[in-house]
Amino acid sequence: MTHTITLIPGDGTGPELVEATRRVIDATGVKIDWELHDAGIDVVEKYGTPLPEHVLESIRRNRVALKGPITTPIGKGFRSVNVALRHALNLFACVRPCKTYAGVRSRYSDIDLVVIRENSEDLYAGVEFDLGTPEAKSIIGMGGGKIREDSAISIKPISTSGSERIVRYAFEYAVKNGRKKVTAVAKANIMKYTDGLFYRVAREIAAEYKGKIAYDEVLVDAMCMQLVQRPETYDCLVLPNLYGDILSDLCAGLVGGLGVAPGANIGNEVAVFEATHGSAPKYKGLNKVNPTAVLLSGVLMLRHIGETAAADRLEKAVATVIADGKAVTYDMKADRSDPTAVGTSQMADAIIAKL
Repeated sequence: MTHTITLIPGDGTGPELVEATRRVIDATGVKIDWELHDAGIDVVEKYGTPLPEHVLESIRRNRVALKGPITTPIGKGFRSVNVALRHALNLFACVRPCKTYAGVRSRYSDIDLVVIRENSEDLYAGVEFDLGTPEAKSIIGMGGGKIREDSAISIKPISTSGSERIVRYAFEYAVKNGRKKVTAVAKANIMKYTDGLFYRVAREIAAEYKGKIAYDEVLVDAMCMQLVQRPETYDCLVLPNLYGDILSDLCAGLVGGLGVAPGANIGNEVAVFEATHGSAPKYKGLNKVNPTAVLLSGVLMLRHIGETAAADRLEKAVATVIADGKAVTYDMKADRSDPTAVGTSQMADAIIAKL
């Protein structure tokens, strides 16, 4: 069977990371017809947008995409392409496994966590009003003196339907992947209506899986501390959007950093797979950046399309090369200036040799 998959190189170091990953995935023997489409900062001048409509059309048609990192300007310019993709394609679940691999430097060992983050609402819904706008002034007026006059405003919507969808996904993920526990994370002691609703819905869903999957709740600040102190006690975490974004990076730090952190954005119809790290534009074209996170995102993609055996072989090959510690990029060496470090493409070659 041949799979048609949309391939989005991205910008910055994205194209070289994606090309390395494409070569490795092709070497597994899985037959893939890659449909190449560009997005990101490099296409804005040509299309007037970093996310042209034909890219979305391709993903909708093929239902699966592998995407390289895309630059998001901080505090100016266009909004995140990643967020736009999630909203346009209704990719409501962000799945970020955080797993330790021998050879990756970390203060921890034997961690195998999955962060499942709601993608469509919360503070990332994009409902914002700038300082001095009529909308901001109106909301300030409704605040009863609790909001300063010189405030910009963001609105945090948490819905019953959105919460139910992500929590149910987390429990189904746990069942399908042999997980034992789902932990809901929020701040319901302070945000009693929004985060409180998230917990209420989570408890209702958890009751349906009683006896199959354990359930507990931890406040987000306490969870940050507990993940640092005893991460081995947690399994699947399910969180609203903002908390999920923050804690997924924290969990990546537990296992060695964003360079080894894969990601998937899943909807009812479409799935997009991407590393959790940024585009690192200062390293563009230098054949230097670690491809592991994109490669492991490819592993998630292969499992999603039913190519489980190939996914297992690929993950094993990546793990073997990392454990060997020879044909790895500079960031995976004990000394980052180690002259034996290899480039992005050469690490991919080493992984191919292990398949």
